[in-house]
Amino acid sequence: MSDFQAIADRCEIEVLRGEFTDAVMMQDYDRLAALFTEDGVVQIPHINARAASRREIRASFERLQGLLDYFVQTTHSGTIRLEGDTAVGRTYVSELGRRRDGGSELNYAIYHDCYRRTEDGWKFSERVYEVRYLDTTPLAGSVPHTAGTLAKESTRNMPLTKAQQ
Repeated sequence: MSDFQAIADRCEIEVLRGEFTDAVMMQDYDRLAALFTEDGVVQIPHINARAASRREIRASFERLQGLLDYFVQTTHSGTIRLEGDTAVGRTYVSELGRRRDGGSELNYAIYHDCYRRTEDGWKFSERVYEVRYLDTTPLAGSVPHTAGTLAKESTRNMPLTKAQQ
């Protein structure tokens, strides 16, 4: 690939996808919402959930994570197909968590993404979460008492990214 703009666009989209996972893991709902266009949409068909604005996205993720004792999401790069100031792609995801009601989940899924270039850089215009494997067997592990505390302390002095500003 010799087109420097295409390379830069791909890098920015990869950073966007990484910021999403970090915002979810750090429960930074304002930052998470800022990663979407104003009219951005998130759909999670297997639980019949849909949020259709930054405000709704923020509230939905905060509500969903409020149901959990703990949650871990890992993502793996997928595809990106650039189409001028828009792009489409996929991100491969593994998640595990335990709900406050005692239920557990481990899943492998795909985010089917649409991206749009904005004045503030690339943003998600849509994310559709497709679960490909779901295991509701009780998780055997637990959360150490310091989980989350160390991570928040270690990022306290990190500079803000464009999405956070």
